Order: sequence, then structure tokens, then C-alpha cells
Amino acid sequence: MKLEVEGKAAFAYAANHAFDAGKPTVVFLHGAGLDHSSFGLQSRYFGYHGRNVLAVDLPAHGRSQGPALTSIGEIARWLFSLLAAAGVQKASIVGHSLGSLVALECALRQPARVNRIALLGTASPMKVSAEFLDAAKRDDHAAFDMHTIWGHAPRVPLGGDPNPGMWMFGDTQARLERLGPGVLYADLKACNDYEFAGGVQCPTLFVLGRRDMMTPPRAASGLQERIPGARTVLIEASGHSLMVEAPDATLDALIEFLA
Repeated sequence: MKLEVEGKAAFAYAANHAFDAGKPTVVFLHGAGLDHSSFGLQSRYFGYHGRNVLAVDLPAHGRSQGPALTSIGEIARWLFSLLAAAGVQKASIVGHSLGSLVALECALRQPARVNRIALLGTASPMKVSAEFLDAAKRDDHAAFDMHTIWGHAPRVPLGGDPNPGMWMFGDTQARLERLGPGVLYADLKACNDYEFAGGVQCPTLFVLGRRDMMTPPRAASGLQERIPGARTVLIEASGHSLMVEAPDATLDALIEFLA
């Protein structure tokens, strides 16, 4: 789906279905430096099982025009503009990493427009190492290496992709190498700077990877304690990139939560 949001072209994968105002809507928000294809299996499933789906390319990512937005608050504001452009009044939001913080902020800013939020690979605070930030600021390829290595469980280089013939590291590297200058840095700094104010009241699901090196499960404890009634699914074999490392387990958690 091609949209115009705040005067610029934006793209959201809609699972090849036209928007139907009679159906509930699920929005998928990718992590730093990535794009809508991170949620390939999950977005496709819901699009073919009775939901409107918007798997979004954030500004300066994938097929959406830039510039990159530099704070979680700016991205949340932009997302509500995108929903208005698509004719969506209310949605559930599934966010990974950077996208999980945007989901939190949306639930705080306009709770009447958010049904539920699912937070994948999340933490609060979501601090980024000085070395990672510095490399990203200089557009040094080392930042892509850090993102790729730390963003997956250690088993991945040994053929851990659940899809035969696919190379998880190579796929991530290719997405990162397509980014414009400064985009990864803008994403990482937005994560690093965000402070969760508390106050989310909508149903919330945490999906966490036991082997996550970027946002280990213990880093989500501060959030879990501050969101009443939040549920948690811990995926034993996955690292940070839950949607591709453990696609079926992640989908199962979302199906149950969004049912």
C-alpha cells in the first residue's frame, strides 16, 4: 500500500488485501535499520486470516521516503498520521525493538486509538553502547556488523535459519547496507534516548528471546512491572530477531494474544 504521509511517500505491506473498515487492523513496526519484511510470516498470516495488516516502512527505510525521524515521539506522531491516511481509526500494534518503543509511546499518547500492543525484543531503558552509536554515526560498516552479530543468537552463523536456503546474517546485512547516511544512527539514538513514562493501560504482550544479546529478558523487567496485567512469552531458542529466528513460535504467541 502506497500512502502520502506528511507530504512524503510512505509504504506499508498490506498482505495484498484492500483495506476493509469492518475488519480489525494490526500494525507491524520494524526495528532499527530494518523494514517491513522483518515481519514477513506474521503479517502475511494475519492479512489472510481476517485482519487488515499494515507492516510499515518507517521514514527513510525500505520504500518510505526520508528523512529518518530522530525520536520515538516523532515516529509515534508520524504513525498516527499514516493510520489517518490509511483510514484506520483504531489498531493493535506489534513492534520489534525500536518499533516496540513506538508502540509504547502510541499507547500513551492516544490510548483510544490503540487496542493492544505486543512488544518483541524490548527493554527500558534501551541503551545502546557508545561504540555502536559512534560507528553508526560515522556510517562505518562495523555498525552493520555489530547489528547483525548481536541481533541474532550465536547459533545463527551455523545454519540456524529455519527457512532452507536462506542466510539470516546476509539478509540483515543487505537491508542495512541499503540505508541512507545517518539512518541507522538516528534509529539507535532514538532508542538510546527514550524514557518510558509509564501509564500504559491496554492489554500488553512481551515476546522475549532467551538468547537475546541486545535486549536480554532481564532488561524488560522494568517495563513488565509498570504495565498492569502484561503477559510474557519467553522463546528459548531465539535471540533478538525473534520474527525470523523463531517465526512460528512468535506467530503462535501473536495469534493467541490478538485472538
